Amino acid sequence: MPLDSIRVLDLSRLLPGPYCSMLLADFGAEVIKIEEHSTGDYARAESPKVGEDSAFFHSLNRGKKSICLNLKDVEDKQRFKQLVKDSDVVIESFRPGVMKRLGLDYEILNEINPGLVYCAITGYGQDGPYASLPGHDLNYIGYTGLLDMMGERHGAPQIPATQIADIGGGAYPAAMGIMLALFERQKTGKGQMVDISMMDGVLSWMPTVFPSFLATGQQPQRGELDLSGKRASYAVYKTKDHKWLAVGAFELKFWSEFCRVIGKEDFVAKMHDPVDVQLQMKEEIQEILLHKTSAQWMEIFDQVAACVTPVLSYDEVLDDPHVKARGMIQEVKDPEIGLVKHIATSIKLSRTPAKIHSRAPMLGEHTVAVLKEY
Repeated sequence: MPLDSIRVLDLSRLLPGPYCSMLLADFGAEVIKIEEHSTGDYARAESPKVGEDSAFFHSLNRGKKSICLNLKDVEDKQRFKQLVKDSDVVIESFRPGVMKRLGLDYEILNEINPGLVYCAITGYGQDGPYASLPGHDLNYIGYTGLLDMMGERHGAPQIPATQIADIGGGAYPAAMGIMLALFERQKTGKGQMVDISMMDGVLSWMPTVFPSFLATGQQPQRGELDLSGKRASYAVYKTKDHKWLAVGAFELKFWSEFCRVIGKEDFVAKMHDPVDVQLQMKEEIQEILLHKTSAQWMEIFDQVAACVTPVLSYDEVLDDPHVKARGMIQEVKDPEIGLVKHIATSIKLSRTPAKIHSRAPMLGEHTVAVLKEY
């Protein structure tokens, strides 16, 4: 596999760091999760449970090993340093300064292993006025202006249903940064520090909206961006059976087909009209779509190219033929807890694809085996 010679020491907890190391494990890296003796990763305690640990924990920590070390203990600290000598990557998600106080920051570990890639995933990065502040996903998307743009016109900002900063702003840039550093190490033999700020990552997610502000200085208003609520051609509508349709008719050819199907050809020319006209069109479209069920509308729209799709519930996602064909839900067998279902890796390689090797480890399951090796 692409990373089968790479050893990763993962000190992170909860979502961003474990998601990053999960990606590395799925492509063959040996990921050694280092946890505290008593509680381990806090994610273990979430509900619902699959065996002794949470479904959330299982999804993020599959294919990894778990060892228990107390990094405040002198002997355990030495054990960790010994592991660092023969490892390629260290991932941590403490606030800046924590690893330095432990005597295990990048400068110290780089002396032990000059080829080490050290990745720190934090809310605000290693420097700047916010560096030492606590925060969560909502705070990071709030600071970047993204949250301010989410929601209906004249309404309150709407909290997204998944963690944009943790995953898109943290985990994925971290994995990319680690890969870049490992690639560069092949040329120089030297590792480096990868500084990932989730706030930075979210800001980089805004290339369709922020550059316009940079160019004009004009602040867009919530619900008045083309792709976040303004257009009648890019919106969500309720159906007769209280389900929803996602209309993504962003281009004229799709909008024309949509308007023809619902009998509103006069709307075609109004595609780029001001927001007040868009709202009026939305109201009329909503009245029309309430006359049929979601399934009935999809039977009609399946025959045309209009970018109209259903809004699926989780159980419908599991039964979706495309999700099945892409293998996006996979099962891992465990003799003790049975089948564990996982969301598969979305990165598809033709020759060396990702693989879920095993279930998530029990707390400290590999402590003796790993430490014996060293």
